Amino acid sequence: MDAASDRRDEQQARIVPQLSVRRGRAAIEFYKAAFGALEDYRVGGAHDGEDVVAQLSIGDAAFWVSDELPPHRHFSPESLRGATARMLLVVEDPRSAVERAITAGATAIHPVSDEHGWRLGRVEDPFSHHWEIGKPLVPWPPDVPVRE
Repeated sequence: MDAASDRRDEQQARIVPQLSVRRGRAAIEFYKAAFGALEDYRVGGAHDGEDVVAQLSIGDAAFWVSDELPPHRHFSPESLRGATARMLLVVEDPRSAVERAITAGATAIHPVSDEHGWRLGRVEDPFSHHWEIGKPLVPWPPDVPVRE
């Protein structure tokens, strides 16, 4: 295999996050209302108390939402008392997207401002996940050398 083949294989790879939550059905409805997410696939969650796993998408970006399963070491930020990752939602109008999320029940963490080449704000959703919502203000990634 040559370097070009390796690069093509890497370009086909994707990372699709999965958010662990309590109250999975409510989380799915929140992401639809707050971010305009579409529900692409769902297993379970038909009755109260039944665990749910769903794939949602916002534009071309997909992510999964599932009820936490502590026996499988799958915990929500509420159980951990904090999230271990942040989601970055790239949109054309960060201010209106942040406002929509807050109207749907998110809590403002940082107002939308311009810094480090981005227009960016941050909210915490009702399930304790943090979402940075913004867009790059310069061609991204910038043409700067990587520091080692």
